[in-house]
Amino acid sequence: MKVIIPLAGKGTRLMPLTRHVPKPLIRVAGRPVMDYVMDMLDGLDVEELVLITGHLKEQVEQHVRTRYRVPARFIEQRVQDGTAGAVALAEPHVAGPVLIIFVDTLFDADLALVKRDDADGIIWAKEVEDYQRFGVVVTDADGFMTRIVEKPSEPISRLANIGLYFMRDWQTMFAGIHRTLDGPKQKGEWFLTDAFQYMIDQGRTIRVAEVTGWYDCGKVETVLETNLHLLETGRARPPRAADGVRIVEPVRVEDGVTLERCTIGPNVTVETGAVIRDSTVRHTIVGARARVTGATVDATLVGDDAVIAGGMVTGMVVARDETAPAR
Repeated sequence: MKVIIPLAGKGTRLMPLTRHVPKPLIRVAGRPVMDYVMDMLDGLDVEELVLITGHLKEQVEQHVRTRYRVPARFIEQRVQDGTAGAVALAEPHVAGPVLIIFVDTLFDADLALVKRDDADGIIWAKEVEDYQRFGVVVTDADGFMTRIVEKPSEPISRLANIGLYFMRDWQTMFAGIHRTLDGPKQKGEWFLTDAFQYMIDQGRTIRVAEVTGWYDCGKVETVLETNLHLLETGRARPPRAADGVRIVEPVRVEDGVTLERCTIGPNVTVETGAVIRDSTVRHTIVGARARVTGATVDATLVGDDAVIAGGMVTGMVVARDETAPAR
């Protein structure tokens, strides 16, 4: 089985941080998002990773080559024309079943299902209340997909498509992709889900499997919610007690951090080399070698080497070489 990983996007909702770091390498609770996703492949017979790269592709390639033992192939998506266009680039290198993973979310899913289910494909989904925000999967009484609808106005389904797919019948999927690319774009893009609809229309079966957890890492609020989930489920690492430092758990503080006269937490990750002095920091990720002095920081992503000096910073993304305006 090959694994196709489209990750060419620029991560515009996390700008300016993603000017320096590709979205899959944004760190949550001390690890890149992509590393958590790769953990899920343990136990599967993965022949090769096929990564569709774009923005800051050199960083992605270096990370994959140095961190993962699975053979990897990199294909640049020069034109951002949608998810169908991205997966189409992998076709010359696929001659069997494929797992397709979009790595801007984390999930708790039983990927071993690919060994047990003989359907032509599997789509993983999560039941949500705010179904209007997502593409939702409609199923029949036996749990097979009948259609996918983008952001429905009526509650035809609450099963949100999370961007995780296994396609045993890869030939019909690629036929569907070609059919999609021959048609008009929707909002400037071609969607991979249209190829899955083509499969259904051709009489193929796609199982819908629910995940127990789905954690978005696409915008500031959801990155911080995911950070909190990870800290609460095993990734917390409070520092040693120190005079003048108040810790409100859960927090994760790496080695080599300087904390002086400050309050840290709840829901804070502080990475190696960071300095926090005379400040209050909560619901925030502080990147490596960042400096926060004389400030109150809340609900913010502070990038590597960024500096916040004084004032109140709330609900922001602060990157190096840029100044966070005091409030």
